[in-house]
Amino acid sequence: MNQLNALKQCTTVVADTGDFKQLDAFKPQDATTNPSLILKAVQKDEYAPLLSATVAQHRNKPLDETMDHLLVRFGCEILSIIPGRVSTEVDARLSFDTEATVARGQRLIAMYQAQGVAKERVLIKVAATWEGIQAAEQLERQGIHTNLTLLFSFSQAVACGQAKVQLISPFVGRIYDWYKKTAGAAWVESKHTGANDPGVKSVVQIYNYYKKHGIATEVMGASFRNVGQITALAGCDLLTISPDLLAQLDASDTPLQAHLSSAAAQRMDIAPVHFKQSSFRYALNDDAMATEKLAEGIRAFCVDAVKLEHLLLAA
Repeated sequence: MNQLNALKQCTTVVADTGDFKQLDAFKPQDATTNPSLILKAVQKDEYAPLLSATVAQHRNKPLDETMDHLLVRFGCEILSIIPGRVSTEVDARLSFDTEATVARGQRLIAMYQAQGVAKERVLIKVAATWEGIQAAEQLERQGIHTNLTLLFSFSQAVACGQAKVQLISPFVGRIYDWYKKTAGAAWVESKHTGANDPGVKSVVQIYNYYKKHGIATEVMGASFRNVGQITALAGCDLLTISPDLLAQLDASDTPLQAHLSSAAAQRMDIAPVHFKQSSFRYALNDDAMATEKLAEGIRAFCVDAVKLEHLLLAA
């Protein structure tokens, strides 16, 4: 059994891509997208007709609405290939606007439903700011399930659990990047691999906390830099993985075993934590890595959203 199939025995494997023509090779259960992945996909020749057709169909609509139609078009194509759910992201420029995020999430779901897609097959991705978490809580109450993204800290995870969101996506690779860059010449790679990787440690802490306290929110590790980070999190609820790393797992027959276990977590001595807005903001501010990576991630997604808009205008 190769590593990809072994991983599927203990973790739900999710493909992290907008390039849906790659999906069939790896047979993932779910798929995730974001503005950067969609931007990358639509610049490939094979997806040019999809972009042109979406623009032609919605040429007289506001630009933000046409953008959402494009995201949903990609999502529908993905759902025709996979058996599970697709994650579609709310415009990152709304990351600090609860009401606008709720409205955009509702609109995305309505667009999917107009295409015959049940809302249970869609996760609305929302940045894990305080405002985003409150928006996700409202959406969940309406039966619209959410995926809280750009999650870098334990405080964000706790607040998401309190809000009873469906799923969170802690960013393993970006956490690793920050610690490696901060350490500079003092970084020793061999001391920060596997279970000692700072991004892996973050996901393990969140996973154990959720399982210990019976929090139903699913944990999906994301943003991987190498196969070692993935195999170290075998047993996590879900892992969303780029096609390049899926291919590496598919090509390897190195034995793989689960490292995370709900039963083991329930035996741990982990104190419960609760955040209100002020304590959440303080805890997040006190975490330099999470503060910097959250801001950086929002900025990057906003830049790519604007680039995507320019492509729509030029089509």
